[in-house]
Amino acid sequence: MGSRGGATVLQQLNRASRMRTKLQTALEASALEIEDVSHQHAGHAATRNNNNNAGETHFNLRIVSPKFEGQSLVKRHRMVYDALADELQSGLHALSIVAKTPQESGPK
Repeated sequence: MGSRGGATVLQQLNRASRMRTKLQTALEASALEIEDVSHQHAGHAATRNNNNNAGETHFNLRIVSPKFEGQSLVKRHRMVYDALADELQSGLHALSIVAKTPQESGPK
């Protein structure tokens, strides 16, 4: 399988879908909300210079993961950034993160 002569299946998805897949895989999220707020930043340098994934540059993210247990807020954010490293290198410009453990998120 893979990318013989073309993009991989993951690369063909929009940025939000790729982010969802990567975060689910890396952090085993029990809840995950991804909101594209790029339209709020129209005209911003990062959106003007981003020819790929038109408009997919700014996101709000809410994630609940058991892997955040015992981790500081800074460490949780680093875990998210590590999972999304490829996206940050390819046009993801800004990410607002709310990262909680299942206990912190309260009852379902």
